[in-house]
Amino acid sequence: MTALTLSTSSAATLRADAVVVGVAKGAKGVVVAPGAEAVDKAFGGKLAAVLETLGASGAEGEVTKLPAADGLKAPVVLAVGLGETPAKGDGFGHEALRRAAGSAARALTGSKKAGFALPVEDPEAAAAVGEGALLGAYTYTPNRGNGASNGKGKKDDAKSAPLGEVALLGGKPRDKEFKAAAARSESLAAEINRARDLINLPPNDLDPKTFAAEAQTAAKEFGLKVEVLDEKALKKGGYGGLMGVGQGSQSPPRLVRIAYTHPKADKTLALVGKGITYDSGGISLKPAGHNETMKCDMSGAAAVFAAVVAAARLGLAVNVTGWLALAENMPSGSATRPGDVLTMYSGKTVEVLNTDAEGRLVLADALTRASEESPDAIVDVATLTGAMVLALGHRTFGIMANDDAFRTSVHEIAEEVGEQSWPMPMPSELRKGMDSPVADLANMGERMGGGLVAGLFLKEFVGEDIPWAHLDIAGPAFHEGAPWGYTPKGGTGSAVRTLVRLAERTAAGDLG
Repeated sequence: MTALTLSTSSAATLRADAVVVGVAKGAKGVVVAPGAEAVDKAFGGKLAAVLETLGASGAEGEVTKLPAADGLKAPVVLAVGLGETPAKGDGFGHEALRRAAGSAARALTGSKKAGFALPVEDPEAAAAVGEGALLGAYTYTPNRGNGASNGKGKKDDAKSAPLGEVALLGGKPRDKEFKAAAARSESLAAEINRARDLINLPPNDLDPKTFAAEAQTAAKEFGLKVEVLDEKALKKGGYGGLMGVGQGSQSPPRLVRIAYTHPKADKTLALVGKGITYDSGGISLKPAGHNETMKCDMSGAAAVFAAVVAAARLGLAVNVTGWLALAENMPSGSATRPGDVLTMYSGKTVEVLNTDAEGRLVLADALTRASEESPDAIVDVATLTGAMVLALGHRTFGIMANDDAFRTSVHEIAEEVGEQSWPMPMPSELRKGMDSPVADLANMGERMGGGLVAGLFLKEFVGEDIPWAHLDIAGPAFHEGAPWGYTPKGGTGSAVRTLVRLAERTAAGDLG
């Protein structure tokens, strides 16, 4: 992983492959952002003019490379756009800094070291730059069968290697708050990238059993408690949702409980993640063109797993328990059929009208099990419905909850950390559409408002008087287009930052 350091060097004296500066769109053209003064001086105060000559505008994410002027130790200057110049007295927003740093890091793939001279007036801004750079530097090396291998089926290629080191300039390395901010950025980025790696793995390399093994390995490394229920324990325990979804696959399901505890904690968060390691739709087979990216249907479980480990790495004074509901949804002679009735872990019965509405079935069992421990709040994360993508697009996740104040709090936290989200309603009239003549409820309801129907289904399995929020990350969990900002192609690690900040707030006594 890319290293992050706080450097006492100036942008002019740092020895690196490149130095990164920020530029913005001003009323009269390109404006050089704070932090770039030494570089601008080396250009005789004409850096903005040179960049404009090269076609730069300062637009968000725009990257312009140019040879360094005399007096700079780094041979290359990379100017990255921060967008509109902020109003007088205001600084650049943290998300603008995060995205700019990510764009710069991506443009420097293959470099050994780069200095980032972006505006870092306070520890929070420094954390945003560090986080963006580390996330932007992420690369997933796909399996290759040709050429020299590193022993894991991955071909080493120096040109595609991630940026080796990010030297954060202006970050006051002797200041405790700046040091803590940098350390947090490293831990958080490492766990988001862990989630990305899991999401990007092909489904023949990550089934429920191997995912559970990943959790066990991390538990050993970070001192976490882990419990894995295999198919025998799930069947004996009455986990009808997990078994019903997983019974059509040769790779049986798992329920993983991975827990971080702190001796001074007086609050407990339960995080529940949908972990469908591959979703064919089951007997209700997905149409052609909808199967190719279904390895990402475990993104919720990856986010929960990463968030628990991040809480441990950061030593937060809160107990965080993750529940990974893992299954592979496949069609076969043993698969659940439309019309079958499952008895869930809660004892409720569910008529399965569509086997491709499987995520809510595995989450239902996990939500009931998590509720038995009476946590102070539960948050589930899932790539649950295409309806949410239709409603909010590919960059925004929906938030539903059984408590308006908790929903508002989670939404505010998501926006604070730079994850686009939107609070969604849970109209009670949609519940009637899930009435079943042969079971307590069906796993499908009205087609219109399908994302809201799924939330109402999950609500049925949350313990009484426990604040609960549901994050439907179907849109932002997997990015199929060109990389942008700090967002790569493939798995994104969506919701990890929101879950970690929620844990931090809870540790600080502000559960919301």
